[in-house]
Amino acid sequence: MRSRTTLAALALTALAVAVPRAVAGEFGPLPPANPYTAATGTATMHGDTANSDTTPYPGTGTAQVTYRRTALQSACPTVTAGRDGLVVALCTRIFGRNPVVQLIDPADGDRTASYDLPKGSLFGGVYAYLDHDDRLVTVDPDGNLLRIGHHRTADGGWELRADATVALGAAARGGVVGLSPDWRGNVWFATPGGTVGVVTPAGDVHTLALPAGETIANSLSTVPGQTAVTTSHALYALDADADGVPTIQWRRAYDRGTARKPGQLSWGTGATPVYFGPGDGTDYVAITDNADGRENLVVRRRDGSEVCTVPAVDGTEDAVIATGRSVFVTSTYGYPYPALPDDAGTSRPSSASFTGGLTRVDVDADGQGCHQVWSNSTKSAALPRLSVADGRIYTLTVTGPTDSAVGTNTFAAYHYAVLDSATGRTLSTRYLGIGLLYNPLQMTGTTTADGTFWQGTATGVVAVRRSS
Repeated sequence: MRSRTTLAALALTALAVAVPRAVAGEFGPLPPANPYTAATGTATMHGDTANSDTTPYPGTGTAQVTYRRTALQSACPTVTAGRDGLVVALCTRIFGRNPVVQLIDPADGDRTASYDLPKGSLFGGVYAYLDHDDRLVTVDPDGNLLRIGHHRTADGGWELRADATVALGAAARGGVVGLSPDWRGNVWFATPGGTVGVVTPAGDVHTLALPAGETIANSLSTVPGQTAVTTSHALYALDADADGVPTIQWRRAYDRGTARKPGQLSWGTGATPVYFGPGDGTDYVAITDNADGRENLVVRRRDGSEVCTVPAVDGTEDAVIATGRSVFVTSTYGYPYPALPDDAGTSRPSSASFTGGLTRVDVDADGQGCHQVWSNSTKSAALPRLSVADGRIYTLTVTGPTDSAVGTNTFAAYHYAVLDSATGRTLSTRYLGIGLLYNPLQMTGTTTADGTFWQGTATGVVAVRRSS
């Protein structure tokens, strides 16, 4: 899922529904814990370097909740939390449109420190992760890999500063759209122009240009022995040799359709690859294609062989949620973004209503195919997060006028919603507010160890907690 950050720059109670919920034990295992990141579930935008969009922590459940909005005058797609519990968000300021790192007190949601990066390309400041020392790893618009740590000041406060810097060279000066560490301590990066690079622990930088005409609009995923990335034409599996030089293990083209669809930001897949599986959590890798009509969920084994290609949604710009044998696909078809990238091109059709929808597809028990379990019409305005601890899906939904950016940013109403992953039914909702202040722009939320759900919005962060 591409960040919505730069796009934002250009007395109700919970309603409980008594339905069966999923048994949490049917999900997992979680992806292997990456030794070079913070804890699994809160280290990256999608929770982990496999980008599973799952959390090992139970969420708020269906009891009454309270919420607080932290106004940051920034859109915040990446919300992470380290071993010390502090929340670190990578945002883009509405005024100035430059990336900014925000340090947030988890107890009250107050901002305690910030660190501004210079304004850069459209994709500057999109993806980041917390490393094993709770430092935010990102790339500035000048092409420098930064490790931004938070430190106590003499007066007992906090400050953010760049603890380490590595120049990535000319390949990264046009922007970096993805970052992820591997199990050797290398940091992988991807650029919009179709270059993949590796930064070794010693600071050496090696790059690999993918075929001409292929662009990258989503991040990379890393698991032991393999890195996956999607271009506008194909899914790639990569690895690095002992010196850190990246190589292609395999390439598999997908159906990219005849044009960008409304509710997407580029012509091609909208999905970051996601690893999952019932064995060690890395048996399969999944993306969505961009086929005309219904888009397909495409699941492959780690060796590149196909498990299934099955219709899932009309269109999506979101990564899938995946764990065990289950995959959840969110529809963003027709979602009215406030603006589009300069190179987005026209969509086909030129416009469409946002109707939403979420579909669950399971890999067959024998691993030889897939089947749909359920599909619903949930209008998720965010990329949901699945708790493997309680079997529930957590997200922000939208009601009201959603056919234009003016409507979603002014009059649409946003709700915190809890869904049953076994049936797709909504278990509870909680009204949050209307308009731009609560619009999550299809960004994904993060559940921390205490069950708090942190959702980035177009103007800051909303924290939803159990009332007790």
